[in-house]
Amino acid sequence: MSKKIHFIAIGGAVMHNLALALHKKGYQVTGSDDEISDPSKSRLTAVGILPLELGWFPEKITTDLDAVILGMHAFVDNPELAKAQELGLKIYSFPEYIYEQSLNKQRVVIAGSHGKTSITSIILHVLKFYNRKFDYLVGAQIEGFDIMVELNDDSPVIIIEGDEYPESKIHLKSKFLFYHPHICLISGVAWDHFNIFTTFESYVQTFEELADGLPKAGTIIYDETDDIAKVIGEKDRADVSKFPYKSHPYKIENGRCVLLTDKGEVPLEIFGEHNMKNLNGAKIILDRLGVTDEEFYEAIKHFTGASKRLEKLGENINTLVYKDFAHAPSKLEATTNATKSLHPNRRLIACYELHTFSSLNKDFLPQYDQKMEDADLAIVFYSPHTLEMKRLAIISPEEIKKAFGDENLMIFTDSQQLRDFLMSQNWYQTNLLMMSSGTFGGIDLNKLSADILAKDVKEEFPKVKVISQPKEDKSWSGLLSQFKKAFD
Repeated sequence: MSKKIHFIAIGGAVMHNLALALHKKGYQVTGSDDEISDPSKSRLTAVGILPLELGWFPEKITTDLDAVILGMHAFVDNPELAKAQELGLKIYSFPEYIYEQSLNKQRVVIAGSHGKTSITSIILHVLKFYNRKFDYLVGAQIEGFDIMVELNDDSPVIIIEGDEYPESKIHLKSKFLFYHPHICLISGVAWDHFNIFTTFESYVQTFEELADGLPKAGTIIYDETDDIAKVIGEKDRADVSKFPYKSHPYKIENGRCVLLTDKGEVPLEIFGEHNMKNLNGAKIILDRLGVTDEEFYEAIKHFTGASKRLEKLGENINTLVYKDFAHAPSKLEATTNATKSLHPNRRLIACYELHTFSSLNKDFLPQYDQKMEDADLAIVFYSPHTLEMKRLAIISPEEIKKAFGDENLMIFTDSQQLRDFLMSQNWYQTNLLMMSSGTFGGIDLNKLSADILAKDVKEEFPKVKVISQPKEDKSWSGLLSQFKKAFD
């Protein structure tokens, strides 16, 4: 008989993916939520497990349930939770249940303030490229994977993107502490989630706990160029192997990243110094899982990146348009640097939305100092309505400029004004980078990209006169004189 599982708050991004994974596994899945939006709504509907009506219904909680899985969206006074506790049912948070499902597997956890989705995605891509059997949990949609969670009884290994955010509102303990990894990678530690980790020390401590929990014969892999990750990684732990890493050697050629290897050059679809670190960290994990260097380099040529991570929206001869999920200072800096480095001779207009609780908090704002210095034109957008909804103090444009350390920073609070400004720009030899975990107040970024790329930039510049150099004057001064006349 198949197991019966009920989800409290089934509509969450990762919760509905777990529900889909268990349904695919043959479990009887039910759930409740007080709000379900797309894509969760459509995907749950497609397999017939969308709740018939919104809300909480204690009558759904019955003694024949094998388990109840509690989502982060559910509060401690949730009536379905109270009923499950009353009946003495097994209640799991999301990470607790993932651990329960992976007790007999080798567990690999990728953690860090930045890069963890990309590293996890690279590992999944390579394993799938060679038809390896594995389970996984990743925080973004990846090309070639239908869902973000996969659980099978016969998979020998599970690859987990380890989030430091709390596992539920009942226990404010980081999700990744519940996974108990055998192999752990820490990509970097830069203060984030200011609403949960109110001090830098408390944020660092949760990563230390993760590393200290490694078993004997465990493995820790860490970015040696990140000061905090290096301190955590180099700590002596009994019978734990250490593998530091840094950026893989590469070059930029004709607007494309190319790996430099012992076997020759390997062209890539991804780019940026931070992604060369991500790639190298993933390579070490894959080596531990039996993937050779030759196999890795062959597979990585075909990796196009995780959804919303430096995703190209479009391009023409003059302009590239990218969007990125950057929502923290370290991500903002790395993404801006990567985009500028790819085309150093082009102007870069970078737009960043202050959207998260941390980014909109006055006490946290100074963490953004100089984080957009690689942009030729830096723009920050924020919505006063978002501030109101998060019950945060009003922020003035002057305070934002001071925090970012840039008096020339442009500030917008109206999405239409931002869109109009971008459309008014000259896009000759200019790239656009839009960074946010939000929506820039509802701007359709695909439409914006198409409209910008459709502009005829040729008309915005004076036409250069075609000249012929007089045969009798071949001196440098003569050439210079003729060149100047061309622009008269």
